[in-house]
Amino acid sequence: MMKLENRLLRDIMTRGVVTVSVTAKVKEIVSLLSKQGLSGVAVTGNDGVAVGVISDMDILKVIGIENWENITAESIMTSNIQKIKPMCTLGEAAKMMREKSIHRLLVFSESGVGASQRPIGILSASDIVREAGR
Repeated sequence: MMKLENRLLRDIMTRGVVTVSVTAKVKEIVSLLSKQGLSGVAVTGNDGVAVGVISDMDILKVIGIENWENITAESIMTSNIQKIKPMCTLGEAAKMMREKSIHRLLVFSESGVGASQRPIGILSASDIVREAGR
């Protein structure tokens, strides 16, 4: 059996990334996260290119602020996107998360015109923990 840290992200990542526009309001994002049972989404610009990530923790930071429901995705997103390829290993992903103190990585395809700008998957720390428990 293959060691956990040698498994490929393409086999573990959540395929297809739920995205919101930079102009989406927090109330829409909260609704989307709860309906889909997610803890984070990618944020895209008008061209469909990923420009950030929003986690449930980013939302917690603004809940309770006056008019928080209407704050835009752009205002609360983390714009420092950590990209990783589907052929990378779980060990490499875990190391990147530890070193950067982040909880999710966007997975971008290896090649193809424009493909490197649109995420094909997402990997969260909880995905790694779930895999380790199997």
